Amino acid sequence: MSASPILITGGAQRLGRHCAEQLVNDGHPVIISYRRERPELEELRERGIVTLQADFASEAGILDFLVRLRAETRSLRAIVHNASDWAPDSTGPEAGATFERLFRIHMLAPYLINLHARELLEACSEPQRDIVHMTDYVVQKGSRKHAAYAASKAGLDNLTLSFAAMYAPDIQVNAIAPALIMLGEGDDETYAEKARAKSVMQKVPGPGVIYQTLRYLLDNRYVTGATLPVDGGRHLR
Repeated sequence: MSASPILITGGAQRLGRHCAEQLVNDGHPVIISYRRERPELEELRERGIVTLQADFASEAGILDFLVRLRAETRSLRAIVHNASDWAPDSTGPEAGATFERLFRIHMLAPYLINLHARELLEACSEPQRDIVHMTDYVVQKGSRKHAAYAASKAGLDNLTLSFAAMYAPDIQVNAIAPALIMLGEGDDETYAEKARAKSVMQKVPGPGVIYQTLRYLLDNRYVTGATLPVDGGRHLR
């Protein structure tokens, strides 16, 4: 348990929400960012989770979030960069704007938050402080339909190394690289079967495996600059 909160960006749904709820179950105060209002947020607020709206698609939105974050808390135990946008590539006039948006969400926001929130992490009285980047299995192989997404996540993976070196030994910086962990609401059994076949473990494991990995990083004082794959052995296919 920590008196200083753990920040999870993009914590209103799916993996981010699961990790936020599990951290609260473990006794940690939690702050999440969210892009737009949704019914699930009221449930999180009822559990004591602080919610801060944020638009990471612009530099002004990122800096505005940092101002409000510093007004909310004087310290942080950890930062989990989970905010993401699974936008496909386009050959139309919006292609450049899509790339720039993904760059800001996946790279610029973590970069600026890491820089400007360093003092909040250093103000934590706990012996361990962490930054965790949520990257993606696709960083290893690229993507035919999500090249901008893959490239910006690869950039985030590289930022892990830079910030780990920059902030050692006081702050540990690591990454988690998941493959498909959860199905979407519209995914049918045919899609699920294809998803399971992509890994040697042949399953869609659910968000618990991500929280187990996050918990490992938050509890281990001797890991930094590492990317932990959570992909069911896809590289063995």
